[in-house]
Amino acid sequence: MKKTVLFIGGTGAQGVPVVKALATDSRYNIRVLTRSASSKEAKDLASLSGVSIFEGNSYDEITLRQAFKDINCVFANTNGFAIGEKAEIYWGIRLYELAREFKVEHFVYAGLEYGSKLGNFQRKYRCGHLDGKGKVVDFISAQPTSPMAWSILTSCMYMEALSEFLRPFPDPKDPGTMVFTVPLGEGKCPLIYLEDYGAYARWIFDRPDQSNGLELHVATEDISWKDLASAFSEVTGQKAVYKDVTLDEYFKLGILDPDMIVGHSTDPNDSTLLTYRENFSGFWNTWKDNLTRRDYQLLDTILPTRVKSVKEWMEKTDYNGKPTPVLKDYRDRAAKK
Repeated sequence: MKKTVLFIGGTGAQGVPVVKALATDSRYNIRVLTRSASSKEAKDLASLSGVSIFEGNSYDEITLRQAFKDINCVFANTNGFAIGEKAEIYWGIRLYELAREFKVEHFVYAGLEYGSKLGNFQRKYRCGHLDGKGKVVDFISAQPTSPMAWSILTSCMYMEALSEFLRPFPDPKDPGTMVFTVPLGEGKCPLIYLEDYGAYARWIFDRPDQSNGLELHVATEDISWKDLASAFSEVTGQKAVYKDVTLDEYFKLGILDPDMIVGHSTDPNDSTLLTYRENFSGFWNTWKDNLTRRDYQLLDTILPTRVKSVKEWMEKTDYNGKPTPVLKDYRDRAAKK
């Protein structure tokens, strides 16, 4: 019997590969809940076999109750950058509760690393968009695996962001040299190829006997930025270097507006919201101090065909460091500017 999956998370960078992976054959019908059925991204997904668009607000109880009707499985990816950490915690838990109420068979939550918890709740690791999802992960992990199966797909930064806010810039003193600039020190940062992320999601739905009760931490590779620059040079033939900077120097680069609030669709006067400076200071400190771990042997077993290194991804995608829009929120902000 064909199962129907409700995808909650719109049509952003993380959602598209999941929907595409589920739509590769006739095993699933996919109902995508998104704000606009007329967007290019929504129309592209609607053209796939088995995919239908359900227009509405993912953070509205009435809409959700309509979207949950006749659903077998759920993939939930909340957007803390839009709604803020406080609302992300509420809606992550509420989505789980609704899934139980509607007798969903399998609930899959898109998680992130709980940086503050991994760092013994030191302030330097405080990152709202990581911690919000991490708290929901803790809640789901405490729930029984019957009558509803649950799984968590915990990811990291997208590899594709190397063409956006992680992209290199020409050295002003030597334009022939590309510079990768981040406040990472000697740390190693995990990156995930989005196509493989979708394949992991597909595996979770295909094999509930193995994925029920599992928090699967996925990445392509944990890589230092020095090695990333070397891989870029090997693949492209262009000279590249890594420049480690302080957090203050990083926020002066203009890649992110440090004073902007994380939670662009919420009340900007909400005192629980973090600025981008506060949020991404904790974010980079989490990777700089190597707080996270992934089981790459397990990932090789689950997805033998996965891309296994940043260098392999660069070769596969003809990566050249030139800017390409990836994240919808980032793209929308750039358009407004």
